[in-house]
Amino acid sequence: MVDLVADADDPDRRSGRIGFREVRDLQPGETVWDNRVSGFGIRRQQGEVVSYVLQYRHDGRRRMHTIGKHGSPWTPETARTEAVRLLGEIVQGCDPAADRRTRRAALSTTLADLCDRYIEDAEAGRLLTRRRVPKRPATISTDRSRITSHIIPLLGRIPVISLTRDDVERAMHQIAEGKTHRRIKLATPRAVSNVRGGHGTASRTVGLLGGIISYAVRLGMRPDNPVHQVVRRADNRRDRRLSAEEYRRLGEALIAADDGGVHGHALAAIQFLALTGWRRGEVLGLRWAEVDLARRTARLTDTKTGSSLRPLAEPACVLLRVMPRGEYVFQAKFGDVMADIVRPWKAVMRMAGLGPDVTPHTLRHSLASVAADLQFGDATIASLLGHAGHSITRRYIHSADAVLLAAADRVAGEIEGMMRGAHES
Repeated sequence: MVDLVADADDPDRRSGRIGFREVRDLQPGETVWDNRVSGFGIRRQQGEVVSYVLQYRHDGRRRMHTIGKHGSPWTPETARTEAVRLLGEIVQGCDPAADRRTRRAALSTTLADLCDRYIEDAEAGRLLTRRRVPKRPATISTDRSRITSHIIPLLGRIPVISLTRDDVERAMHQIAEGKTHRRIKLATPRAVSNVRGGHGTASRTVGLLGGIISYAVRLGMRPDNPVHQVVRRADNRRDRRLSAEEYRRLGEALIAADDGGVHGHALAAIQFLALTGWRRGEVLGLRWAEVDLARRTARLTDTKTGSSLRPLAEPACVLLRVMPRGEYVFQAKFGDVMADIVRPWKAVMRMAGLGPDVTPHTLRHSLASVAADLQFGDATIASLLGHAGHSITRRYIHSADAVLLAAADRVAGEIEGMMRGAHES
């Protein structure tokens, strides 16, 4: 509820129609309220400056909004007209004093400051995804990497309120052209991180920036999101699939890499990716507690799409049965969770003669393509991959049904056959 009030408790209050004479005669520490527009007044503190003000109540709290200092463009009449306009907004629920504080904060808040606040809220679980759940730690880690590697170096000093579409487009092109490429030394001895650019990186970084600016809009730091006006290039890597010949070379490379001493758990993870089409993070974070080999089922508790029940094809179960037991199925050298498979992946791809366009996601897309080639429907393929809308989350379902297991067996069997060279391209 909004009340329009004059400050009746102010001992220096005087009533009258505010004009140039009232402005000229105003004494230090004195306030005069207009008798035509409720809450409109002039005040002078200890100096010579006279300010036009508007007092009102919003949500039961008394507010004081400064319209401006006396002098061009503010005269008694222009300030009175502005007060009438503001009162109309206040009746509709607006709060000019709060809005001004927000604008001032936005002017002093850079994009780097906003990114820090965004990550802080994400880590505290205050930022929700489209599924209305907090962001996963892996997603926050990726966001932080894109912020520190690309957004802050290119845009970090720009005030949030001043960011334009041209700024975003310029940064997107710079990332695509590799302007942010550099090597970062990590805490681990001899470990470095290669920050690379490219069109895919640029597109995903701008997508994240759009989410950050939408967060700023919700905070009232700016009224619009200029990132929504930027046209991003489509990421074509998702269209890449392996041929039968490439599957054969991948299978041979996995055997050769094993003989060459590449970490066995990483090779097993790559093979498991090929046989299941799971996301890389789902494979690396898989715990034995989530696996039921007897029912050939895995119940993943934390995926991109939430809790998900997946069928385990027989070739995948054969692989799992020989893995040593610990907390995680695919362990790092020292028994902890395997953070990534970048170096083993590159080694295997180099042995297989496959280029950088082949990523772990390529194995996911390839499995979906093989399933489609075998005439499986979209719903079955979505269930195999754990797509949103097809995850099984009901507590009373504990194992995949026979039809879905048969589909998983047939698809994984086809892929295993190609990796062994049993199919011609």
